[in-house]
Order: sequence, then C-alpha cells, then structure tokens
Amino acid sequence: MSSILDEYEDSQNSRHPVQHSSRLSAANIGITHSGFVNVRLEEEKPIFNKQRIDFSPPEKINHFAVCNNQLCMSLGKDTLLRIDLAKPDQPNQIELGRKDDSRVHKLFLDPTGSHLVISLSTSECLYLNRNTQKVRSLSRWRGHLIESVGWNKLLGTETNTGPVLVGTSQGIIFEAEISASEGSLFNTNPDQYFKQVHSLEEDGRPAPVCCIEVERGPESKVVIIATTRKRLFQFVGRVAEGSEQQGFSSVFSQNQELLPSFQEFPFNMGYSEITFYTSKLRSCPKAFAWMMGNGVLYGQLDYIRPDSVLSDVQVWDYTPDIDFSFNKPISIVLTQFHFLLLLPDRVKAICTLNGQVVNEDVFPDKFGTLKKMIKDPAGGLVWIYTEKAVFRYHIQREARDVWQMYMSMNKFDLAKEYCRDRPECMDMVLAKEAEHCFQNKRYLESAKCYALTQNYFEEIALKFIEAKQDEALKEFLLKKLNNLKQSEKTQITLLVTWLTELYLNHLGLLESDEGKHGVFQETRDEFRKFLSSSKHKECLYNNRTTIYDLLASHGNVDDMVYFSVIMQDYERVISHHCQHDDYSAALEVLSKHCDEKLFYKFSPILMQHIPKKVVDAWIQMGSRLDPKKLIPALVNYSQMGSTQQVNETIRYMEFCVYQLTVTEEAIHNYLLSLYAKYKPDSLLWYLEQVDVDLAKSCADLPEDDEELRKKLWLKIARHVVQEEKDVKKAMNCLSSCNLLKIEDILPFFPDFVTIDHFKEAICSSLEEYNQHIDELKQEMEEATESAKRIREDIQEMRNKYGVVESQEKCAACDFPLLNRPFYLFLCGHMFHYDCLFLEVSPHLSTYKQAKLGELQKKLAAATQTKSRHRPSPKEKEEGGDTASLGKESAGVSREQIKSDIDDIIAFECVYCGELMIKSIDKPFIDPGKLEEEKSSWL
Repeated sequence: MSSILDEYEDSQNSRHPVQHSSRLSAANIGITHSGFVNVRLEEEKPIFNKQRIDFSPPEKINHFAVCNNQLCMSLGKDTLLRIDLAKPDQPNQIELGRKDDSRVHKLFLDPTGSHLVISLSTSECLYLNRNTQKVRSLSRWRGHLIESVGWNKLLGTETNTGPVLVGTSQGIIFEAEISASEGSLFNTNPDQYFKQVHSLEEDGRPAPVCCIEVERGPESKVVIIATTRKRLFQFVGRVAEGSEQQGFSSVFSQNQELLPSFQEFPFNMGYSEITFYTSKLRSCPKAFAWMMGNGVLYGQLDYIRPDSVLSDVQVWDYTPDIDFSFNKPISIVLTQFHFLLLLPDRVKAICTLNGQVVNEDVFPDKFGTLKKMIKDPAGGLVWIYTEKAVFRYHIQREARDVWQMYMSMNKFDLAKEYCRDRPECMDMVLAKEAEHCFQNKRYLESAKCYALTQNYFEEIALKFIEAKQDEALKEFLLKKLNNLKQSEKTQITLLVTWLTELYLNHLGLLESDEGKHGVFQETRDEFRKFLSSSKHKECLYNNRTTIYDLLASHGNVDDMVYFSVIMQDYERVISHHCQHDDYSAALEVLSKHCDEKLFYKFSPILMQHIPKKVVDAWIQMGSRLDPKKLIPALVNYSQMGSTQQVNETIRYMEFCVYQLTVTEEAIHNYLLSLYAKYKPDSLLWYLEQVDVDLAKSCADLPEDDEELRKKLWLKIARHVVQEEKDVKKAMNCLSSCNLLKIEDILPFFPDFVTIDHFKEAICSSLEEYNQHIDELKQEMEEATESAKRIREDIQEMRNKYGVVESQEKCAACDFPLLNRPFYLFLCGHMFHYDCLFLEVSPHLSTYKQAKLGELQKKLAAATQTKSRHRPSPKEKEEGGDTASLGKESAGVSREQIKSDIDDIIAFECVYCGELMIKSIDKPFIDPGKLEEEKSSWL
C-alpha cells in the first residue's frame, strides 16, 4: 500500500486512443505561405494522458470520491480507504462496523476534503471527519436515501460544513449542517439540524435529486442548480450580507410565488449528472455540462442575468455508437474546452467549441466495467475507477489546438488569445483574419492584420492595388513599417519612400476637391506626423534628397518647407522664402535658429531688401557673428544701395566698434571710409579714440586729399600733445607724416612748457634730420659723379664713327643705303630712316605712338615755317639781327624735334634690342591681313 500512487505505469496498451487532430506529424517539415518553418521533431504528447495507478485493491472498489488531494474509496462491504495524495505512502483504512446487509450507496466529499458523508442503501448516513478515525451516524438524516449534496463553499471549514443542501431519492431538498465537534452533553450528534426547504417533481411525481450545486455570485446573489432525471432547475435569490449562516431558506421562499425555472428534455435514462468548470479554486464556475437522456446540455454561466444564469447553451447529441441498451453514459467531467463522457468501456473527449469528438480512449476488458469518473477541482486531475483498478488523466496543454477551432469559427480574437506564445500559429490566425476581412470588404482591418503576418509582402500589396484600396495599402505599409527593426534599413527606406508617394497622391486628389477640405487637412496632419516621426528620422534624413524630389514633383511646396524644417535644412527654407520674395519670413527663420553660416550666406540678399531688419538681427546676434565676414554684404550694398542701406551699414559698424569693441583693422578702416565718403562730420569725432596708431592708419586713407590728411594728422598731434602730453609721440607724428613740420605742432604746447620738457625729443629729431641730410648729401654726390661719367660717355660716343661702304644696303628693304637718310647702329645693322620708322612703329606702346605722331606734325610745321620766312633785302638791311634770331630759334626747334624722334625710333636696333624680344609671341603675319596675304600667294 505504500506505493499506491507514487508508482504507476503507463496504460498505453495495444488499443491506443484515437487522436483526432490537425497537428503536423513528425515528418511534416516545410515552409508555409507565411514564411514560418513548421518542424515537429517528435510526436506531441496527447492532451489527455491516461495513467494507471499501480494498485491492486484487496476487495472490489464500490465507490470513489476525491477532492482537495484527499482520496476516499469504499472497498467490499465494510471497508473505507483514505489517502492523502500529498502523503501517498500513508494510507488510512477504516472499518465501518456494519453488521446488517447495508452497503455504501454513495460517497460525498466536501471541497476542503475534510467532511465525508457516506450514504447507505438502507437510507442511513454516516459521517467521517478528516482528522478523526471515528465514523459517526447522522441520525437526523435517517430514512432518506441521499442522492446529492450541495456543499457550502463560502462558510465550510475543516470542522464545520456550514449550511448545506441535501437531495434525496424522493425529490426532497433538505438544508443541514454538520459539525465535527463532539457537541454538548445532551447533543452528541454531528448533524446540527436537518430541515426540508423544497421538493422537486417530474410529470407530477417526486423525482430524485440527482445533483445539486450552490454558488454565490456578485452582490450577494445565490444560485442553486438542481437536476432530476430530465429536468434542470434554477433557484436565484439574494441573501443579505452577514446572514449567510441562516441558510438558503430565503432563496427558495423568494421563488415560491414564481413557477420553478427549469429546462426539461423528453427522454429519461434513469439518472443525470451535472458538472462545472472552475478556472480558479474557490471561484465561481464559468461553464457547465449536464449529461441527460437526450445528450449533453452545455454552456456558460452568467451571474449578471436576473432570472437564468445559463447562457450560450447548446445540446450535444449522443453519437450513434452510444446505445442505452448496453452502453449508456455513466459520468461526465467538464474541462476548459472539453467534456469527458464516461461509457462502460471507454472515455470520449468532446470539444465544447465545435462539438467534435477529439479523443476516444478504450479501456482493456481485463480491468472490468468502468464505474465512475470524478474530477478533483484542486489539482485538476480526472480519476476513473473500475472494481479492480484506478486510473487518472493528466490534462496538459488543453488549449494548444483551440486556436484552430476559434479560427475556423471566425472568432479571431479568441484564436489569437490562445496562440500568443506560438508565433507560427498566430501568423496563420492573422492571415485568416486578414483574408476574412478582405473578403467582407473591411479593407482597413484586413491591412492591419496582414501587416502583422509573415505573408509575402508583394502578394499583399498587389491585392490592395488590384482592389484600388489606396487607404488600406497605406495602412498596411504603415503597420509594416512600424514592425520593422532599425537594422532593416533597406526595407525601411522602401516603405518610407512608397508611403510618401501615396500620401502625396492622396493629398493631390483631396486638394482638388473643394468639398473635402476637412479630410484634406486631416490627411495633411497625418502626413506631417509621418514626416516628423522620430522612429524613422534617420531614414528620412539619409534619403531627404529623394523626399525633396517627390515633394517637388507634386508641387507640394508647403510640405517641402515643413520637411525642411524637420530636417533642420534651414538653408532650403530660407532659399524658398527668398525665391518667393518673402524676405521677412526668411529673416525670421534665420533669427530663430541663429545659424552663423546661414547669416553669412543670406545677409547680402536680405540686406538689399530689408536692411533695417537685417541689421537689427545682426545686433541681436551680438558677438556670435564675425563682423569681418559680413563686410562683403555691407560693401556691396553700401556702394550700390540706397541711403537707408548705407546708414544701416554705418549703424552696424558703429555697433561693432563701440559696443562689441572690435579691434579688427578691416572694420575700422571700412567705417572710416564710410565716414569720409558719407559722413565727414563724424570723421573727426571718430578719430578721438584712444588708439593713436589706429587713428594714424585712418588719417592716411584719403590719399588724394592732402589738405584733409594734414588736418587729420594735426588732430592726432593735438591729441598727443594736449591729452597725452607725450612729446615723443608728437615727434613721431612728425616723422610719420611728411606734411607736418615742427612749427606746425609747437602751438599746441602750453605757454608754461619749457624746452627742457621736450629738448631730448627735439635733439633726437634734429640728429635724425642731420643724418638724413648727410645721407642725402652722399646720394647727391654719387648722383653728380654718375652724371659726370654719363656725360663723358656721351662725349666719347659722339667721337665714335663707322664706315659705310657704297654697296651697303638697308637691312629692312635691301635697297642701297646711301640713297636716303639712314641710321647706323653699333651692332652693324643699317636702316633707311623711313624703313626704320615702319619697323619700329608697330611695336611701340600707344603712348609712344601718339607722341611720335605729335612730333612728326611739329616737324612738318617747323619745316613750313622756315620756308615762308626767308628775309627780303629790306628786312636783311633793317632787321637782319631779328631774322637771324628767328632762324636760330626755328633751327634749334627742328633739331630738337628730330632729336626727340630719334630717341623714340632709334633708341636701339630694332633687330637686336628689347623690341624684338617682346615681339616673340606675335605672329609673323598680322591676323587682320592674313586673308589678304593668303590670296596674294594664289
């Protein structure tokens, strides 16, 4: 007996149970339409796993009860065996001590496993408590054959049952209470009271109360369900809070005025049995199953309903192989999704969702006829016994195939609930739901479901495209996009681009329809939310050029600007505003985002149109802007702009100089140039700065106005003398400006200043002047010596001569040289005067060509004057001296002109001098005369 429950053997004999299932076998390995790989490496274990207990009873098993891991069985005529399943090696055997012919009719064990009621065939009842070995008689129950007990789950304890209901074979329902205590001196019976509260009938005659159940619902509601052979009764009432101990009489009294609520079926097989399913221990049952003559009535329990708690009821008809003449159903047990029907030689498992027999387990004949089937609510085990053996069923993963049934019934929410931990099954449910919604034209719901599946993306997209369901396609793409991982960059890019195109197409259609303005605005908000999604910001940024192209192709300027702002592409936004002449908006973007580079880029064009606002923005930016980089914009528009632009330029420059204390030379030079050109009155005021060196550099800017320069330098000298009282600096002013002299600055010194105060500076200055004078004297002496040598060289050159033979020819025209005036060069080349003139003239600069022409005109005029003024005899006599003087003047003039002409054309040999070197890159033939030269050769 020590190993009655802990050692057992599998009862998988030659007649294996039939498993009706759509699951894949071990050999089913493949890829489904969804992309999941289904692999079964070994056959799954059955949901209902039967095991035989390794126990051989010494006598026949008559009856069996189990609850809360407490097992009780009646053996033979007078033996009771109790086993605590937590301690299976410590069984407890008790003798009932009956000497008459009575036998055990039924055993009733309460939910706590503490109270056992033994109904005898002699209409007597015995009581045995879990913690005692003494069997006690229930004297008040005598005379009634007990068929059922409805235990009190709320008030029942290990020592007291609380008020319970008892059903008899005569249809009477009693209320009773049993206490395990010994009681008082005058009352030693365990039964506290035993009173009739109701009676049940069938066809006008008393009918046995086959089963009775007491349940408590919300708001103190009490539900009593009792069954006879073909009727199911309901008693619904309320028990005031705190009065539960008073029993159930009030519930029956509340139903006295009404006809009893019951369901009746025509066929009677002599008994019936009802079972309940409770998801959690000590909670209200959720479902029921009633085995009766016409089949099994099953459904849900709804405690909210006012009259009947039974809902969604349906009848499962017995299968043709169940014949009441030889194999009537004996017992029934309800689980979450099945009810088990016990027949004399087998157990059938029927799914409550579709009424299909999913398992049929046949028992070997050697164990005898099956007697009873009981379920322990605490452990969930199902027990079956025969006269010779005990079996139990382990129910495991009962819900594993439920999803398929719900899916086939189009109850997709429930199907998904039961396959959350099985992605391949979830995918099939979602695909079926998506297809179902698509067939029923619920396209948006279909898209949402399709997006969660692993079905081929292209097939789904084509389905919606062919159905012309752009909204559903967009929904599908959005859901698919949200389900992608960040690492799937290619897929994200594809979907983002496609969705952008769909949004733009939709917006284009809505915008053209004036009646859909509201929908258009909603769609635009949705599109902008999509563009600003932080989840896909990286993809949008990396592919912003493509998005810009799409926006531009649809002419969607507003959304392009919006997208540019999101991408922080403020340069594009500002360019857009500038292109549309909205310069204020462009400046607003610039000022808002304070990007220095953009200020430098766009300030020129903005300065041209809104100079005051631009300068205000510059001033607001303060030291964040580099004024030197803004000078191009300022210079451009201060030169060609209006008076306002110039004034604004000066205003910003003054801000830089006086507020930011910028010391950049370029800034000060530019401001000074603006003062000199546009605001001369401000120039002297500007020069009263403390930076004398900067003032000096500014004083030299007006190069073409010596009077202004001297005035500025005097201003500096006065500042140095009167403000700084620095004589040395005053002397430096003299050396820095050649326009000032010592006598110019002496008036600036006060009368009381003696020469001792600046004697050193004056002496130093005089020494520098003396040194400078000495240097000049040396330079003058060197120049005199150089001039002397040059004169000697010239004189020597005059005494030089060359011999020209009579046969010598001109180097240019190759004609005899002595026929006309000519030039002889030291290199040996000889030219006619006119030939040399023609050779040299093209190579002369414009200035020298003009001067040469002018000298030729003067020479011609001088020649004509000489011929006209030949003196007459009288003139010779009277004014001979005058004529001689005029002749001498004209002659000198002509000679000078000819000498100047010689200096130009005969300065050097045209073939050996610099003219020839400079003409090396010139073509031999003048491009203007090239065509003429070509034709001359034909």
